[in-house]
Amino acid sequence: MKVLVINCGSSSLKYQLFDMENEQVMVKGLVERIGIPGSVLTHRPGNEKHVFETQIPDHKKAITLVLEAIIHPEYGVLQSMSEITAIGHRVVHGSEDYAFSVLLTDDVMEVIKKNIELAPLHNPPNIMGIEACQYLMPTVPQVCVFDTAFHQTMPPKAYLYGIPYEYYEKYKIRKYGFHGTSHQYVSQRAAALLGQPRNELKIIACHLGNGSSISAVKGGQCVDTTMGFTPLEGLMMGTRSGDLDPTVVTFLMEKEGWSCAEANNFLNKQCGVLGLSGVSSDFRDLESAAQEGNQRAQLALDRFAYGVKKFIGAYAAVLNGVDALVFTAGLGENSASMREKICQGLDYLGIEIDAEKNKVRGQEAFISTVASKTKVLVIPTNEELMIARDTYEIVNREK
Repeated sequence: MKVLVINCGSSSLKYQLFDMENEQVMVKGLVERIGIPGSVLTHRPGNEKHVFETQIPDHKKAITLVLEAIIHPEYGVLQSMSEITAIGHRVVHGSEDYAFSVLLTDDVMEVIKKNIELAPLHNPPNIMGIEACQYLMPTVPQVCVFDTAFHQTMPPKAYLYGIPYEYYEKYKIRKYGFHGTSHQYVSQRAAALLGQPRNELKIIACHLGNGSSISAVKGGQCVDTTMGFTPLEGLMMGTRSGDLDPTVVTFLMEKEGWSCAEANNFLNKQCGVLGLSGVSSDFRDLESAAQEGNQRAQLALDRFAYGVKKFIGAYAAVLNGVDALVFTAGLGENSASMREKICQGLDYLGIEIDAEKNKVRGQEAFISTVASKTKVLVIPTNEELMIARDTYEIVNREK
């Protein structure tokens, strides 16, 4: 069974084709600058790389080019599109409607459209990708895998805000959480590496990168997570402010004369480690600048690590202990110095890092000492594989 995984952004499209017999990636690629001058498709079958610069006005054209590349006689991996058994789509927001992945139907599409108001930047391009695939491959079953689904096991005491309940009832204002597919994958993988059933484990998963979130996972289910009504809540990130006193927003709006849209753009695009450091939103740039003596870059790194540490402590309390601490995503997988900084002073949780083991980058590893009561792991996330697995399972179930 061949499963094509599609992840659409507003001007980009990532794809991977899986052979589900062995869960191997047959080909992957990226379409950039959709609808913008300078469009490009980067197609990667195996260790090869093929780059095509052409006009790509919309997602329909992007997916057409992807399918043509997949079946191309020279650099393709399939004989025809009929070999694609199913398509799995990443969809950012499923609200309270979906706590699991689902086979696409007209009703499901209506729910995704209804939830545009909760994810105005993300659900529309997700819909464009789905509609393009429906047009080009109308008989191929499609599955929607929601970023928010894994977090729908949170109890009301974790997801409700301290505002009148009527606004939850009227507008569904609550914590939803994001990066769910990543948190689900790494918590499952951690259980496998530990050789223990998921339902017996308490795991804190740290998805750290330009966008960052932490989840408390008990018995395989999310009981709390840092991102909220939007991905702006929680940790300070690359350009997002994270948690702050809400009055800061109204104060700045009054002082600067900002509209709601301008304030929202400020909090999402100009804050975080970029705003604090004045250097960059890329943690690699910050680490280089800090090594050269830039104090604000160092301050941004320290502030970020401090925030992660606070949530680890909070979630250890929520879980009543922790069996495993997992680092994933770009920063979590690759920055030994950030992992070390975060774990310093967590010995009360039985967390001890082995400096030599911690030198790992981008591969699965236990980085805790033999004596460490809490196991500390690095697990590269694989959201595409998680989407492919869900798609495979659901399509086979529907046969």
